[in-house]
Amino acid sequence: MVRTSQATTFSSSAYFDDRGPHGTAQPITEHVNPHSRPIVSYFFPKGVGEHHYGERHPMKPHRLTLTNALVMGYGLDKQIHHIYNPRPATQAELELYHDHDYIDFLSRVTPSNQNEMRHLIDTFNCVEDCPIFSEMYDFCRMYAGASLAGARKLTAGACDTAINWSGGLHHAKRGEASGFCYVNDIVLAILELLRYHPRVLYIDIDIHHGDGVELAFYHSNRVMTVSFHKYTGDFFPGTGKLDDNGANLGKHFCLNVPLQDGIDDDMYLTIFKTVIEDTVTAFRPTSIVLQCGADSLGCDRLGAFNLSIAAHGECVNFVRKFNVPLLVLGGGGYTIKNVSRCWTYETAVLVGATIPDELPATVYDPFFRDSQWKLHPPLTGRVENQNSPASLQRITVNIRNKLRYLQGAPSVAMQEIPPDLEGWLADEERKQEEIDEERGTALAGERRSDRSMARNEFFEGDNDVDQDEGPISVKRPVSSRKTRAPGKRARGKARGRPSTSTKEEGEEMEELPVAAASRSTKSRRTAKPRARARAKPVEKDKDLPDADLEATADAETDAQTPVDLDIDI
Repeated sequence: MVRTSQATTFSSSAYFDDRGPHGTAQPITEHVNPHSRPIVSYFFPKGVGEHHYGERHPMKPHRLTLTNALVMGYGLDKQIHHIYNPRPATQAELELYHDHDYIDFLSRVTPSNQNEMRHLIDTFNCVEDCPIFSEMYDFCRMYAGASLAGARKLTAGACDTAINWSGGLHHAKRGEASGFCYVNDIVLAILELLRYHPRVLYIDIDIHHGDGVELAFYHSNRVMTVSFHKYTGDFFPGTGKLDDNGANLGKHFCLNVPLQDGIDDDMYLTIFKTVIEDTVTAFRPTSIVLQCGADSLGCDRLGAFNLSIAAHGECVNFVRKFNVPLLVLGGGGYTIKNVSRCWTYETAVLVGATIPDELPATVYDPFFRDSQWKLHPPLTGRVENQNSPASLQRITVNIRNKLRYLQGAPSVAMQEIPPDLEGWLADEERKQEEIDEERGTALAGERRSDRSMARNEFFEGDNDVDQDEGPISVKRPVSSRKTRAPGKRARGKARGRPSTSTKEEGEEMEELPVAAASRSTKSRRTAKPRARARAKPVEKDKDLPDADLEATADAETDAQTPVDLDIDI
C-alpha cells in the first residue's frame, strides 16, 4: 500500500527523462562498410564498470558504463568494424613487467584479509589513493587484458585503430600501486607492440604526468614518451619537469610539456600540434599509443584546465590523421558525466562519424539533466589562465632543441625484442579466433613471394617450381650393376638438364653408351644423357630398346675388370 504523502515510486517513475523542448539524438542506422579503412576495433570488458573503489573515492569505474551506453545510444556500434569482449590478462602476462611478489599480493589481498596483510599493503603502497576493494584483482586483469588485446590486433594487422576506454592507468610502477592505478596496462601494451613495431610513440594528455610509463622506458630509444600535464612541483605526482628527458640510450627520447592552471583551447591545441608534429617527423613512429585522460577537461573534480570536449577531441583527431597504427586508451577523469561525453565524442571522431549535440535517450538520462542533455556543455573559463604565449614558446623551442639530438629514427637491427606475451599461454584453452589471431601475428605486414609457374611456361629462372635438377655424378664399379631386361626404362634423373656437377648418394644410375667400339680401351668415360621427354617423346621411345641392348652388352664385356665410371646426367 502506497502512502498518500508518497507521490511516486521507483516503479511508477518514467524510464527516461521527459526532456520537454530539448531534443533527443536518433541513433545511426547505417552500417559501416566492412572493407572500408581505417578499421576500428572497440574493446569493452563486460562488467568492468561494475567495480567500486569506495564511496568517497574520486575514481568511478561506472564512467565506463556511461560511456558505453552513450556509444551504443548514438549507434556508433554500427560504425565500428569489430566490438570485442576481451579475456582478462593472465598472471604470467602481468608479470612480464610487474614483479611477481606484487602481482601475487594483488591476487590474494581482499577487504576481508587486509588486516592480516597490513605489512604488505604498506610495502606495495595500497593505501589512501589505492585502496583495497572487492574483486580488485579481477578489475586489473580486465582492463589490462583489453589493452593487450588491442595491441595484439594492431600487430596482427587486424585493425588500424584500437579503442579501450577502460585502460590508460599510467601511474602504476613495476612493484607498487600509485595514483589509483594498480597495473600499468600501457606498459604491457607497448611491450606487445614492440614485438613487431620498431618504434612506438606514447602521447599522454592527462592532466597528471604519465610517470609510470616514462619510468618504464626511461632508458630506451625505441619508445618516445610525450606528456602534456600540469606541473607545479607539488601537484601529483610531482614529476615531469621540462629538463627530464631520459638517460643512457633513452637520452632525448623523453619529452615533457609542463603547463600551468587554466590553459585554454587555443593555447593547448597550438602547443600540442606543434610538439607532436615535430616529434613524429623526427622519431618516425611505426605505432602510436594515445592516453586520453579526461581530467584535463574544464570543471573536472581534480583538474584545473579549461579544455572543452571539442578541443580534447581535436587532439585525438590530429593524431589519427598520421595514419599510423593507433591504440587509444582512457585514463583519468573524475567528473563522470563529462568523461563519458568526452570519450563518446572521441569514439565518433575515430570512426569518422558526425553526431549531434543532443544526447541519445539512455537509462542514465538523470546524470545529464543539469546540462540539458547536451554533448558539449560549457566547461571553459572557470579557472584563470596562468600560461603566457612567451612561456609556451620557451617550451616549444626547448623541445625542438632536444629533437635535434635524435639524429634520425633509431634502428633496432641488433636490439632484443621483448618476449612473446602469448608464449605463456600455450597450455591454456583458446577459442579458434584467438588461435587464428596468433597465427596472423607472425605474418602481419609481410609479403610472400611464392614460387609459381604458368601452364604455358617452360622455364622462368630461379622462381620456376619445375626447374631441373643439376647433373649427378656417381662413382662405382660397373660389376655391381644389375642388367636390365630389354624394354625397361632406366631409373634416376635422366630427364634433368645438365648444368653443374653434384654428387648424390643413394641414386641408382644407368649408363647410356656413347661409342661401343672404344669401350675396351678407356678405363673412364662420360655417358651422354638421353634426350628430354619434352623435346622428342616419339624418338625417345623408338630408340629405347637399342640403348638397353647396348647397356646389357657393356655389362657382359666389362664384368671381368671392375672400372670406376663418372656418369654425368
